[in-house]
Order: sequence, then structure tokens, then C-alpha cells
Amino acid sequence: MGRGKIEIKRIENATSRQVTFSKRRGGLLKKAQELAILCDADIALIIFSSTGKLFEFSSTSMKNILERYSKCPEGSQSCLIEYDNDQNQQHEVARLKLQVEQLQLRHRRMMGEQIADLSMKELQQLEHQMEVGMSRIRARKDQTLLERIEEIGIKQEQDLLEENRSLRRQLEETARRNCLTGDQRPTAFLEFHPLQTRESPSSHVIARPLVTHNSSIDETETSETSLHLG
Repeated sequence: MGRGKIEIKRIENATSRQVTFSKRRGGLLKKAQELAILCDADIALIIFSSTGKLFEFSSTSMKNILERYSKCPEGSQSCLIEYDNDQNQQHEVARLKLQVEQLQLRHRRMMGEQIADLSMKELQQLEHQMEVGMSRIRARKDQTLLERIEEIGIKQEQDLLEENRSLRRQLEETARRNCLTGDQRPTAFLEFHPLQTRESPSSHVIARPLVTHNSSIDETETSETSLHLG
């Protein structure tokens, strides 16, 4: 015979009620543990008996689960969303860890490490990648050297121009000070004398102008030349 359906209502007999509580409590704790293991769920179970005795079960930490529960004021739906977000974050973390490990392995192989298990095709691909990388590095190095040489040339030109301006300013300043102090060398100048004429019954005498240089040298003697016109 099959087991009959039990009516769900309060058991009046205290002894029967205690026996049923013990059996059902054990089954509930077992089911909670199985659910946590099978579905990787965080479960917290709190039971108070009719006499006030506490029974509890938690799959991880009761404190952490209760803290998570206290952060869900909107009810079970928001908690479910948070749980899904946590699961997504865990999957993303696992994916990123795998990607980092793959990049580290690729880097080690580029350095010539852990290549014993590579096939000939994989070794050829690795060699091609390294050649392409080296060509790009050389091109960038040459470009950097050319840019540096051009910068040095421009800087030297600017330095020379600045030095030229400085020397010119110094010369102008020196000339200005000499003008102010009157420290000037004597300059040569020309002194013109008027024409001296001498009358003659048969001719006119034309005298050439006398040119005199005024300098530190003694004044030279002048001479007169007369031209007699017939």
C-alpha cells in the first residue's frame, strides 16, 4: 500500500510534534546541503524550535550570507539579480585570468622559453612574428635617431643665432658708451682755401685750391702752381 497523504496542520500531541520536528529538521538540513553542493549556491538556514532552541546551517559563512541578505531591501528578486551579477563577475574574472596566462605563455615563447612542445608549423609562425617585430623595431629606432639628429641641428642653429645676437648687442652697447664718454678717434677732414688770382697785362693767373689734411701728422707744406694762359 502507498503512503497516504498527510494533512498539513499543527500536531496537537507534544511528543508526536517533537518527533516530527526532529525528522523533518534533519531532512531539511540534508536537502539544503545537497542544494549548496549540486548548484554551487550560498544557503543559510535558521530554525528555532517551539522550545526556543536554535538550529542553523550555512554553506559558506552565515555572517556573509546575512550581510548580503541585509543589502537586499527590495526582496528576493533584487537578491537574485545580485547573485547573477556575482556569477557574471566570477566568469569574467576567470576569463581574464585565462587571457593573462595565455599572454604570459606567448611572451615566454617570444623569449625562447617553453618551445619544446611546439610543432614545426608553430615554430615557423613564431619565427615570422619575431622577424616582423624586429623590422618594426628597427624602423622605429631609425626614425627616432633621425628625429634626434634634426632636433640637435635645430638647437645648435638656435644657439648660434642667440650667440650672434648677444655679440651684436655687446658691440652696440660698447659703441654707445664710447659716444657718451667722447672717446672717439680723430677723423680726417678737408680744409678748402679760396682761389688766389694774380693779374698780368697779358694773361690771367688761376690758382688751384689748397687741400690740407688735419691729423696727428705735422701739416705738410703746400705748393702753388700757376697756369699762364696765352
